[in-house]
Amino acid sequence: MNKKLIFAINVTVDGFADHTAVIADDELHDFHTDLLDSVDTILFGRKTYELLESFWPVADKDPRSTKSMIRFANKINPMKKIVFSRTLEKTAWENTFLIHSDMVTEVKKLKNQPGKNLSIGGISIASILAQHGLIDEFWFLVQPIVLGKGICLWKGLDKVMTLKLVDKRLFKSGVIALQYISV
Repeated sequence: MNKKLIFAINVTVDGFADHTAVIADDELHDFHTDLLDSVDTILFGRKTYELLESFWPVADKDPRSTKSMIRFANKINPMKKIVFSRTLEKTAWENTFLIHSDMVTEVKKLKNQPGKNLSIGGISIASILAQHGLIDEFWFLVQPIVLGKGICLWKGLDKVMTLKLVDKRLFKSGVIALQYISV
């Protein structure tokens, strides 16, 4: 049986993804931590990897970290992480592996290996993998924010993706999590 490739992303009501403009409270940290229960490997592009690697390995020592943030850090830090990059030469986050070869080919191989599911961290690699029909499950965490500008979630996608809504959750912050599967 193939592993599922799961993509979870915070997105504004007007369809932009910007980690600096979204709600990141304890309830959402707990949600993301729980999503990782079904995952044994996280796939990153260079930009997202560098962003997360700068904080999560030391989050448990940061006095500003909440219990939910520390719980997320304790879950993600020991997990296997793969970074797809043509320019990154080394990684510092524990259990991180760097791959310079073709991402689509490598992800197809990973999906056929035994173990838990795979998760995507990063917009650019999600767009490429969606273009190739490799994403099985989507979690869009729709933020009650209108930005008017930012990173378009599906830039470069030139095919229609048909999705089926299978779950929804409303958070106290007004964020709505919508779970879709590819059909």
